[in-house]
This record gives sequence, structure tokens and C-alpha cells, in this order.
Amino acid sequence: MAAPDSSPELPPDPASLLNLGRSVIRIEAEAVAQLEERLDDNFVQACQLLLACQGRIVVCGIGKSGHIGAKLAATFASTGSPAFFVHAAEASHGDLGMLRHDDVVVALSYSGSSSELLALIPGIRQMGVPLISLCGEPESPLAKASTVILDTRVEREACPLGLAPTASTTAALALGDALAIALLGERGFTEQDFARSHPGGRLGRRLLLRVSDVMVQGESSPRIMDSATLMTALMEISSKGLGMVTVLDEHDQLIGIFTDGDLRRALERGVDIRSVNIGTVMTTDPATITSDTLAVDAVALMQTLRITSLPVVNDRRLQGVVTMHALLVAGVA
Repeated sequence: MAAPDSSPELPPDPASLLNLGRSVIRIEAEAVAQLEERLDDNFVQACQLLLACQGRIVVCGIGKSGHIGAKLAATFASTGSPAFFVHAAEASHGDLGMLRHDDVVVALSYSGSSSELLALIPGIRQMGVPLISLCGEPESPLAKASTVILDTRVEREACPLGLAPTASTTAALALGDALAIALLGERGFTEQDFARSHPGGRLGRRLLLRVSDVMVQGESSPRIMDSATLMTALMEISSKGLGMVTVLDEHDQLIGIFTDGDLRRALERGVDIRSVNIGTVMTTDPATITSDTLAVDAVALMQTLRITSLPVVNDRRLQGVVTMHALLVAGVA
């Protein structure tokens, strides 16, 4: 019995790795560039069908094409075209029941011969639902059964073996993105629309979050009456921890604020903090903001005024206090 080969394994050749990586990127870039040259009236017709859709865009695929399809469904949905993904194998075992008469189906299959997708065609036809296929074989059964065929063929895969879907899936992804963005532009989809679809993202927070969502209010909001002493104000500042206190009249209307800066100036004047009335040392007519203001605008105002907190006031009545710290935590500063 021969002894096992104990020779040390050679390290990978850096030049070979770089060449392979560059080759993949070049081949896939060429595949996408060729797509642009082939866009024609079929693309326009597909867009028109999707724009006229009164239901949902149902994206369907299997294997690597299924992964691309799931991403495209998410892109459609997040850019103003309601959509969801159905796995072709699951669709043939009951999930096709999700399909409605006012939907449009977008099917992805490079070969156009996936048995799981072909099994769905009779049901799609029976419902009279338009079928748009992204397919690399225009003469395939899927392509022939489609209302519109979008040609995703590539000259070669980036895989050296010609086996792993690489350039073909990149082409399908690019063409699907082209559809989604064409629809976005035609619908007049705006930043605000995008934010509503992405409330957890930074853009969503910046365009949707309002001062009322992040302000300190109720018992946590520092406040005293205008009859209070400076000592009372300091106790309220200490207990609430915001570095300031709002001053209200008998109608709960804001008439001033007292901050750390006001305290420093009062001490420089030599006032008796135990007895002096807050009204003689507070800042009158302070900057304020309303509760329905966008939080990002509160950040801009505080940066302009070089302050770290703002009283929130509606019709002169105090609603709470918004701080730069809270805005930073919320992700809008």
C-alpha cells in the first residue's frame, strides 16, 4: 500500500487568483452590457403590463434563478410596486393559490425548461394572468408560453467549467432591476415614498420620524412654575438630568427656560441661589419647536443655535423637551 503523499501543500498563486477574479467581473460586465443593446419593445410591453397591474407582481423561480427572483420581488415592493416571491416547487403544491386574477407573474429560468415552472403554466393560463419571463432561451417552452419574453441570454458563464450560473444570474438581476426602476420613474416614486417602505432604515427615520416620537414628556420633562426659586430649579434639573428646566406660568404656558449657562451667569452676578426667583435669572423667549416637526429639522435647528435641547411647544403650551442625545439615539443626528 502506497504511503500517503506528505509533500507540503503549495500556497495559492496570488496572480492566478487575481486573474480569475478579474475574468469573472469582466465576463459578467460584458453580459450586462449586451443586455442594454438588446432592450427593445418587449421591455416596454413588460413595463406597461406591470404598470397596469391592479394586484401584485408575483415573482417565481427555482434554484439560483429563484434566489434572484426573491431579490427582485423585494426590489419591486420597496420601490412602489407591490410584489412577493413564490418558490416554483412550492407553487405547484398549493402556493399558486396565492395568485389572483389581477396579478402579473414574472418567471425566471435561464433554460426556460424547468419542470417546476412549466407545471404552473396551465394554472396561470386558466386564470388569464399575464406571464412575463426572464429567459435565456427564446425558443424554450416557458418563453413560448409567455405574454412577454425578456431575453437574458449570455455568451458564456463566468464559471470556468461553464456550469455554475454566474453571468446568467447577473444578467437576470440587472434586467429585473431595470424593470423595477423603470416602474419607479413612471410612477413618480419619491424619497418620501421610499422612506415609508423603509421605516427602519436611516432614510426612513430621517423622513418620517417627528419630534413627538423622540421627545421627553410627562413626568420626565423638567418643568417648574415661574414662582419657584432658583434652588427649586436646580433640584429639578438634577432630578431630570437634561441640563435645563422649562418655566411655566399658571396656564402651563412656556415663559422661559433655565440652563447650565444661565446658572453660570447667575453665579457670576453673585445671586443667592436659595432665595432668588427663577424669573429674574431665566432666559425669556427661548427657541422652541413644535411636536409635528421632523426630527431631522430639530437637529438642524439645534446645530444652528449650538444648543443641546429644545422645548416642544404647541400653541404656547409645553408638550415636552427634545434633546440632541435622544436624536442621536434615534439615528437622525
